[in-house]
Amino acid sequence: MKLIEINKKRYRAHLNRIITACILSLAIGSLGIAQTLIALFPSSSGSHFHWNLIGVIITSLCLGFILIKYKNHSFMAEVAYVWDLKQALNKITRKMRKVRQGVERGDIPAMQALNFYYAGSRQLWHLDDNNITLDELTLWQADLNSQAKKYNIVLDVSQYDVQILSNLN
Repeated sequence: MKLIEINKKRYRAHLNRIITACILSLAIGSLGIAQTLIALFPSSSGSHFHWNLIGVIITSLCLGFILIKYKNHSFMAEVAYVWDLKQALNKITRKMRKVRQGVERGDIPAMQALNFYYAGSRQLWHLDDNNITLDELTLWQADLNSQAKKYNIVLDVSQYDVQILSNLN
């Protein structure tokens, strides 16, 4: 994955619209499906929990399908990018112990992965207005830069490839 600059205002506006649409769709869809099922299959006990649950499940599956289908639509570009970025950072997080061990040994791919992680986290935290942890991130980046300097390595986020993680020992 490559890091790209995105318009924060556009991202926030589109994310808010998508969230609002999903909430409304979930409420209307699940209630509509549940009421239809209750009308078709009334219960003498008066409990319709299972029909309500089925309505929520069906609507959630439909929403998931729609979001995946339209993930590549231009309206979803920024939101989909952030979604993919979070997945990429999560993959690195799951291998973080090995990545940090590789950095300590001077392993170039591990340093590139950690550099990508820091750059991606910085972008993500900036988009989410999470300024509290940016100071810590600056310190972590400085530590990584000193390690890279120690081993004469030039860090470049464009050098990161997800295959790096599978090759870490």
